[in-house]
Amino acid sequence: MNNSERQAVAALASVYSMRMLGLFMVLPVFALLGPDLTGATPALIGLAIGIYGLSQASLQIPFGALSDRLGRKRLIYIGLIIFAAGSLLAAASDHIYGVIAGRALQGAGAIASVLMALVSDLTRAEQRTKAMASIGVTIGLSFSLSLILGPLLSQVAGLAGIFYLTAVLALAAIVVVWKLVPEPPAMVTKGEHLPARAMLGHVLRDPRLLRLDFGIFALHLALTAMFIQVPVLLSDQLGLAMGSMWWYYLTVMITSFFAMVPFIIIGEKKRQMKAVLSGAVAMLLLASLALWQWSATLAAAWFGLFFFFMAFNLLEASLPSLISKESPSGAKGTAMGVYSTSQFFGAFLGGAAGGVLAGWAGADGVFGLMAIVLLAWLVIAGTMPAPRYRDRGEDEFVVELQESDADDESSQMNNDRTGVNHGTRC
Repeated sequence: MNNSERQAVAALASVYSMRMLGLFMVLPVFALLGPDLTGATPALIGLAIGIYGLSQASLQIPFGALSDRLGRKRLIYIGLIIFAAGSLLAAASDHIYGVIAGRALQGAGAIASVLMALVSDLTRAEQRTKAMASIGVTIGLSFSLSLILGPLLSQVAGLAGIFYLTAVLALAAIVVVWKLVPEPPAMVTKGEHLPARAMLGHVLRDPRLLRLDFGIFALHLALTAMFIQVPVLLSDQLGLAMGSMWWYYLTVMITSFFAMVPFIIIGEKKRQMKAVLSGAVAMLLLASLALWQWSATLAAAWFGLFFFFMAFNLLEASLPSLISKESPSGAKGTAMGVYSTSQFFGAFLGGAAGGVLAGWAGADGVFGLMAIVLLAWLVIAGTMPAPRYRDRGEDEFVVELQESDADDESSQMNNDRTGVNHGTRC
């Protein structure tokens, strides 16, 4: 990457990280601390964990499409302000319904698709896969950090402290976007945009994109459902104190992160991404079954979590770059909106359905749901075509479009022949 691309990717990765860190920090502790809230039940605890995904899913496409028309940075500012307001509402609530409302408002700041589209705007085509993978790895790292900070912070400041820190991180992200993220180029003139409905229809009819959308849906459904049951498994059944969970998660996340890096290299450098993706889905399914059936000791549960997060981190890093490769020109914001909608709807359904099933059938219900969804994804991943790869020479080209008088026509023709290549990106 050049200097401008490195700065843009680093800044946007930090914004994504701060935002996702706030969302994820509650996951390892909410199933344990949520029952202390007034009016809490297993179903409502699951709803509180996953409700942000419903508002995210509802608004990702509008935010993505609006960013195609009104500008990426403007939509990011609006989304981060809404996210901070939801965090403050959840922090001030001691009733489960207040926390649910705050989590829903957090999700209304639905800027994930806009951030991904802005990364695409600010990077060249041959660097875009690297940029998207960097964002995906950052998400995985922020998730890993959240599993460590969540238990530690909850011991000091409880759930309210986690939500207050989330609001601070959202405001810090606004400053990062303002100061460090470059303005994206004008990709096309307003008159050349496809109508929003046409862009959405084109994205929703693309079978390649739909397979990837289902993949991110299944991944986050499994993740959210797992955190309804795993904290209870570790604490109540295996005797791990909540104050000790941070180091347990720390060892899992560090080792699983480094274990997945070679597979990303194989997938991209050797162009074996389909095989790597299918293998990661299979590993995710097997790890879920291991956590369900063979977690009689902390050591056994550790290995189940290790393979689960090895696959999760690999998929979280790979899927955004695949979406970028498959997205049609002029509709990347819309394509990212559909992708992010699928992701957050999976998180909502994993939390809401997982909470209901936990109260009805316990671990069997939660892990059974995960197994069914992941098995369906494995079938879909196995039947998808290999992703498209773009060679270095296939980058976008840039031309200058100018008005000229008739007397200057011959001069303009000479300019065309010499290949003037500065101006508006097409």
